Amino acid sequence: MTIIRLFKNKQKKIIPPSATTLDFDSPAEHISQNMVENETLFRDVFRNCSDIQLRPIQINEQMKLLIIFVEGLIDVKTLDSIIQKPHLFQDKLQGDLAEEIKKEAAAIASTKTSASTSEIIKAILKGNVAILIDGEATALLADLASSEKRAIQEPSSEVTLRGPREGFTESLRVNTSLVRRRIQTPRLKLESTIIGELSQTIVTIAYIEGIAQKSIVDEVRERLGKIKIDAMLGSGYIEEFIEDAPFSPFPQVQNTERPDVTAAALLEGKVAIMEDGSPFTLIVPMTFWVSLQSADDYYERFFYSTAIRWIRYVLLLISLLLPSTYVAIISYHPQLMPTNLLLSIAVAREPSPFPAVIEAFIMEFTFEALREAGVRLPRAAGSAVSIVGALVIGQAAVQAGIVSAPMVIVVAATGIASFTIPRYNFGTSFRLLRFPLLILSGMMGFFGIAFGILFVLIHLVNLNSYGVPYFSPVAPRYNGDLKDVLVRAPRWAMFKRPAFTGKNKKRLSPSPMPNTKPAQDNE
Repeated sequence: MTIIRLFKNKQKKIIPPSATTLDFDSPAEHISQNMVENETLFRDVFRNCSDIQLRPIQINEQMKLLIIFVEGLIDVKTLDSIIQKPHLFQDKLQGDLAEEIKKEAAAIASTKTSASTSEIIKAILKGNVAILIDGEATALLADLASSEKRAIQEPSSEVTLRGPREGFTESLRVNTSLVRRRIQTPRLKLESTIIGELSQTIVTIAYIEGIAQKSIVDEVRERLGKIKIDAMLGSGYIEEFIEDAPFSPFPQVQNTERPDVTAAALLEGKVAIMEDGSPFTLIVPMTFWVSLQSADDYYERFFYSTAIRWIRYVLLLISLLLPSTYVAIISYHPQLMPTNLLLSIAVAREPSPFPAVIEAFIMEFTFEALREAGVRLPRAAGSAVSIVGALVIGQAAVQAGIVSAPMVIVVAATGIASFTIPRYNFGTSFRLLRFPLLILSGMMGFFGIAFGILFVLIHLVNLNSYGVPYFSPVAPRYNGDLKDVLVRAPRWAMFKRPAFTGKNKKRLSPSPMPNTKPAQDNE
């Protein structure tokens, strides 16, 4: 039996900086049949890369194989079985070594051959094992990618009471499988592209053929193709490149960690963008009303979901308008308040040295600081800092006479109302708009608030997301789509998809109300 010696080169051979570097983009670069030349070439390319392993394997005092892989990205046990099996016995070495290696590797992993040096390098960095055989001018690339992955867990940013408890992870193939499990049809298309000159990040476009509008899919492809960047490290990078109005405070691309939300969006004719390394999936087009819909709206009974949705709309207005309305009434329109309430507020505000608008700015800024501190600190300390800080600072400010007690109540109620918005980035836009409305109310009272609201509404009506009006189906109005905006109609009543869907708008056949008796034939 021939003794096989595997040399693990833990100490890299240092190549001087003056050595010739490889042009990765040149398609003319090919590997050689000489194993020594190939080893020198790849050691030059991967010099000072301690995670790149180059394993020369010697048989009968001669180097026959060169194995190149990234440590931590492959399954080492499978690799050892592939390398050792073909030549454990001397009689196997009498045949063609290259054919024996290819046969064993193909039986375990998906393989391909390549002679291009740049292609081999890219494959190695993606978790492939390059097997170079002496006398062969091509390399065998075996896909043995295996890295540490986070287990499927419940998404913390989109908690649900009755829905599934699984969320996306940082693995693209895990995420696509979660969607494929819910939509088991070959019409679900997953097109992949690579973005990032250095990161080589895989980005997948998901849509259902025949339901998604072709123009929207083509627009997504075109915008992704225009992205030229060195590295793509998160879905937020893609969002900034593909949104319609980058200077708008409102998000035009929906993001989610939930596979069920993604599947529901695909069934409505939308397009999902999934990135390898990110647990967030982007969904386009997005409308204003989608940001106010929660996953629980579709798992609870429809009249309960409708009531909660109306409460959410009221709280949205409170989070946007309550501080500016209070400032406008106190500063310009005190006659609108009952006399007893006005006297109580006047007594409470007497020690305060600042006008109402300055008070509001101080408290709003303090509340936002506490909120941001609670988000950035560890969870155990973050919630304590937010609650204790708000209580202590609010009470101390009132006792010191810096702000009035009614202002503390107004700002606290505004903050609580803002927490009811399901989408964090959508709630942030209203947090930002609150400050311009405060300035307008401090300058012109209700006239300033009316001017600000009119400006926001004009902006929303003129905003588009991939050709779909942002404020639809209210403006422009689509009567059929209103069943899932102001109310959440019963499931059996929503038998059509949204108006922006492609040709297949029919979701299900119109069915009668449940538990109704079918018509009986008269005998």
